[in-house]
Amino acid sequence: EMKSTGEVMGIADDFPTAFNKAQLGGGQRLPDTGKAFISVRDVDKETAVRVGRMLISAGFDLLGTTGTHAALREAGVASSHVAKVIDGVRPHIVDLLLSGDIDLIVNTTEGTQAIADSKSIRQAALDQGIPYFTTIAGGLAAAMAILSSADLMEVKSIQAYHGG
Repeated sequence: EMKSTGEVMGIADDFPTAFNKAQLGGGQRLPDTGKAFISVRDVDKETAVRVGRMLISAGFDLLGTTGTHAALREAGVASSHVAKVIDGVRPHIVDLLLSGDIDLIVNTTEGTQAIADSKSIRQAALDQGIPYFTTIAGGLAAAMAILSSADLMEVKSIQAYHGG
């Protein structure tokens, strides 16, 4: 942990464990199971399907906004629909976040309106301490880390990783 810059590093024998350790070092524990909210831009939907499958295999239930929910269902990935705040229907995603019903978020945006719309989601996630990934690569890394069964408390010297 490099406290002066706020950066952390995770090191392990494999990427998912290293990513999970980095998350812990940054003060964020990834959930083992629960409900994951996935809402991604069109270009990320194919990878979101992969992320969704991984999270389901870890024991998560999935929720998605209209487009992502449709993409998941079309690919045979079970998910439930949740309204955006802008839809004007309740309960919407922020209601679920504030009530503690969501454990993980993968939300990618494109365009000024989508970024503005996701502001309330980002704020609620921050307030509730919910892990939030704003890139599909980050969401995929999180899903891989959640599926990893490695011991996160294993400590080795850096020399042990480099044969020294």
